[in-house]
Amino acid sequence: MPRILWEDNHLIAAFKQSGQTVQTEPNKPIALEVEVKDYIKEKYQKPGAVYLGVIHRLDMPVEGIVLFAKTSKALVRMNEIFQQRKVRKIYQAWVHGKPPATQGNLLHWLKRDEHKNYTKAYQTEVKNSERAELNYRLIQSKKGYSLLEVELLSGRKHQIRVQLSSMGCPIMGDKKYGALYAYDDHSIALQACELEFIHPVSNENIHVKIENLKFPEL
Repeated sequence: MPRILWEDNHLIAAFKQSGQTVQTEPNKPIALEVEVKDYIKEKYQKPGAVYLGVIHRLDMPVEGIVLFAKTSKALVRMNEIFQQRKVRKIYQAWVHGKPPATQGNLLHWLKRDEHKNYTKAYQTEVKNSERAELNYRLIQSKKGYSLLEVELLSGRKHQIRVQLSSMGCPIMGDKKYGALYAYDDHSIALQACELEFIHPVSNENIHVKIENLKFPEL
C-alpha cells in the first residue's frame, strides 16, 4: 500500500521510495503509479481501469513526493503549471563536506550523455547544453557531512546531483557523481520533500511537505 501524503478529487500526492520507479519499467520493482492506481481502485471501489496521469518523475534512487492527476483535466493543467515553472520544488540532501557558504545560488550548463546516463556540468554554455539553476541552504553539519535544502529553479536530468558535486559536495551514496561509496540498496541521500503550487481547479494554495531527511548511517 503506498504512503498517500495528500489527495482531493483531482490530484493525489504519494511517497516514492528509493529504488522504486514512478512508472513501470522492465525488470524493476512495482512502480509507484501501479500502487497508487490500486489504492484508488480499492478505496473508492472503482470498477474497471483507474485513470492516473503522471505529471513529473523522480530518479530511481531518489525518494520523496510525487504528484499524480486523477482526471485528464487536472493532468493538462498541471502539465502547464510545471512547464511554466509555477511549482515550488524543495529537496533535501545529505552531502560530503560543507558548502563554501551557508546559502547560495548555483548556475551551470548541463550536457547529457544518454548512453552512459550521465550529466556533466560546465561553468559556461557549451554546444547542446541546458541552463540549470538552484538555490541551496545549509541546515546542519555533522560527522563531516552536511544537510542541505535545495530549491530547484529548473528541471534537468540529474541536476541536483551534478550541481552539488560540482560545488565539491557530492550526495552521500551517489558514487556516479563523486561520493566515496555507494549504499548496498543503491539509494542516495536525496529527498523531494516539498511541493507548493496553486491548485488548477480550486485555485487554492497547495503545500505538500514531509519530514526532514534522516542522516543515512553508513
